[in-house]
Amino acid sequence: MQDVVGGGQRKLVVAIDAGHGGKDPGAHGPSGVNEKAVTLAVARELARQINADPGMRAVLIRDSDSFVPLKDRYMKARAAQSDLFISIHADASPNDSASGASVFVLSTRGATSQAARWLADQENAADLVGGVSLDEKDYNLAAVLLDLSQSATMRASDDIANQVLGSLKNVGKAHKPAIERANFVVLRSPDVPSMLIETGFITNPSEERRLNDPNYRNRLASAIADGVRRYFVDQPPAGTWYASRQADSSQGGENLASPRLASSPE
Repeated sequence: MQDVVGGGQRKLVVAIDAGHGGKDPGAHGPSGVNEKAVTLAVARELARQINADPGMRAVLIRDSDSFVPLKDRYMKARAAQSDLFISIHADASPNDSASGASVFVLSTRGATSQAARWLADQENAADLVGGVSLDEKDYNLAAVLLDLSQSATMRASDDIANQVLGSLKNVGKAHKPAIERANFVVLRSPDVPSMLIETGFITNPSEERRLNDPNYRNRLASAIADGVRRYFVDQPPAGTWYASRQADSSQGGENLASPRLASSPE
């Protein structure tokens, strides 16, 4: 699938990570539905909807029942030059009445520890800060640049996650009213905005049934895609199809409120 559309603008790249897989089944529901199957089904549907948008392209971190190490997941997103990383999961609790979706971003504590790891790896750190040489005299400069990069990434993660959580609330109740923060390994990319979505509690019999329903998964994916779309309509990266449509709109052209309805570029 082409990354460049009409007029030379590039498509936004959205990396979609189906949690667990292969030898790691994740959680399971009371009737035996495995989390790894639910997450792959939601990820595939979300990818389909993202690819249907003329300004976006999906990259599936796994597209089969395969095991992918946690660090490899966000590294694959970076290798694809993704604009966004979304990890799909289904929650679990010993309380089978726990319910609702949640959206997580990286905690500040996790970001700080990961920045230190990246700086300790000179090759990765130099890549992140634009090729700055990491000899002794430049180490402090690299640390400052990496901190600025990660701060901007975390702000973007917060903004996109808030849009997605707002959309998910239109599908069903949220487990918590606001986005949550945790030190998930898959959220540790310093330069790709990232979020982890718990689509519901697979240990809740009612939510297990819904998560196993293709129609409900379609609604979940649609809500996530709508939240992502709203963010990029408001804050499109330069050089993208969304940025060009925003420019057209500001000059009296097409309204970007529903870019799904826009005709596909030539």
